[in-house]
Amino acid sequence: MTATPFHVYDTTLRDGAQQEGMNLSVADKLAIAPLLDELGVGFIEGGWPGAVPKDTEFFRRAAKELELRHAVLAAFGATRKAGTRAWDDPQVRALLDSEAPVVTLVAKSDVRHVERALRTTPAEGLAMISDTVAFLVGEGRRVVVDAEHFFDGHRFDPAYSRAAAEAAFEAGAEVVTLCDTNGGMLPHWVTDVVTEVRESLGLPHGRDAVAGDRLLGMHAHNDSGCAVANTLAAVAAGAWHVQGTVNGYGERTGNVDLVTVVANLELKHGLRTLAGDGLEDATRIAHAVAEITNISPYARQPYVGASAFAHKAGLHASAIKVDPDLYQHIDPTAVGNDMRMLVSDMAGRASIELKGRELGYDLSGQGELLTRVTTRVKDAEAQGYTFDAADASFELLLREELTGTRQTYFRVESWRTIVETVVGASGPVPGHDADGRDADAVAEATVKLHAGGERIVATGEGNGPVNALDQALRSALTRVYPQMEKFELIDFKVRILDAQQGTDATTRVLVETTDGQHSWSTVGVGPNVIEAAWESLIDAYVYGLLHAGVEPR
Repeated sequence: MTATPFHVYDTTLRDGAQQEGMNLSVADKLAIAPLLDELGVGFIEGGWPGAVPKDTEFFRRAAKELELRHAVLAAFGATRKAGTRAWDDPQVRALLDSEAPVVTLVAKSDVRHVERALRTTPAEGLAMISDTVAFLVGEGRRVVVDAEHFFDGHRFDPAYSRAAAEAAFEAGAEVVTLCDTNGGMLPHWVTDVVTEVRESLGLPHGRDAVAGDRLLGMHAHNDSGCAVANTLAAVAAGAWHVQGTVNGYGERTGNVDLVTVVANLELKHGLRTLAGDGLEDATRIAHAVAEITNISPYARQPYVGASAFAHKAGLHASAIKVDPDLYQHIDPTAVGNDMRMLVSDMAGRASIELKGRELGYDLSGQGELLTRVTTRVKDAEAQGYTFDAADASFELLLREELTGTRQTYFRVESWRTIVETVVGASGPVPGHDADGRDADAVAEATVKLHAGGERIVATGEGNGPVNALDQALRSALTRVYPQMEKFELIDFKVRILDAQQGTDATTRVLVETTDGQHSWSTVGVGPNVIEAAWESLIDAYVYGLLHAGVEPR
């Protein structure tokens, strides 16, 4: 008989959307769903139709607008209410109306929740599961039951938790997902519970399951920091259905990161979990989802984070130069990521050589050059610069050492910026504080420079001195270099380096700029944020023009 395929069930659009600060529109969900399908998951939980109006709208539009190649949509909802009939419950009817082929029911499997939250009897709690599952199966739906608070309930009253799972299976559920709803389990506890439940219900280990066999699943939260480990433990114990979210989104500390789970299962255990070759695009997909949610990607995220395969220490670099696998647990391209060499005061000549190669410069055999660059990097970092996250600034430094001259597109004559706050010449303005703290401030900057054979004077206004300088610099240069119209500052970070100096402290600024297709980062250091920002802006525009293939004018 045909073996049962492994189930990867994504709940980013429903459970992930409960993360603090996340608010997904219907359009957002419709944009994320194809990315999840591209990853190769088998199920996409779209939301709770009938309970959440946006989710009802999502399923209505998804039926017309989504063309999924690998995944099927699942509608999430609850079992019937106590004392009612499943076919009369409007929430259950809404699950049918969603037209989703799969329905996932959340069911109480902790008897304490049945008695205290639902305020009904244990027998009625089991009947609520059985009746709702049987009704939906009878209507032609595939049913997954999420046994809420299963692990906590099993520790309190294992007989009732097992009875809840058994009731779901006997009524026709394909999968009963054991939920660590509070996220407090540890891997060996999960192993024991999943093994005990599987054996007591007479279920095969997932690897031995064939078509038609009932499956256990795992739904983990990360409150104990063990969500990934707990999910892997459940799979090892026989669960063959895992639920999670891309990037580990979810309430409190989040759900299990589904990409990390499937990468571990596929790359470490050799278990086929995804349809197609989506794992090879996991980094791009995870970052694309992050863009839609408007939550910055976590650089240290396993497998797909920007720092997941970044190496800094000189000792590592020397070994990586010989064999990259010596300091990497997998080939980063297996998940669509790349190895990066970080240039810092810990760097040796090997780090510089590898970083140069990454940027497209062959520095092999150029020992004197490598020594000069290494010395400059270490001296610069002693002054407060950091090139870990400023590849563009490092490349400009490297090019200067290679060519003997700094790339220039313009010559600055002078610049200044003014910030003015008008409180009121004749006394406090009504409705404003006398000290002017809530009055509007206006920033203006003037830049004088030479470019394209002419002297240019430009002014700019902004919501602060740095923004005003940026506007003035753009105004001056775009008339000579129209390519700059595409450049946009997308991130701006300020770090006080010697806080004990108070307002006289040295400041470091990191700027990220994009041309709409690629982004790059530059660094500046100065006695104040304005001077540091000016340096990083200059580098950003020089680098952008250089890589756009523009010749100095």
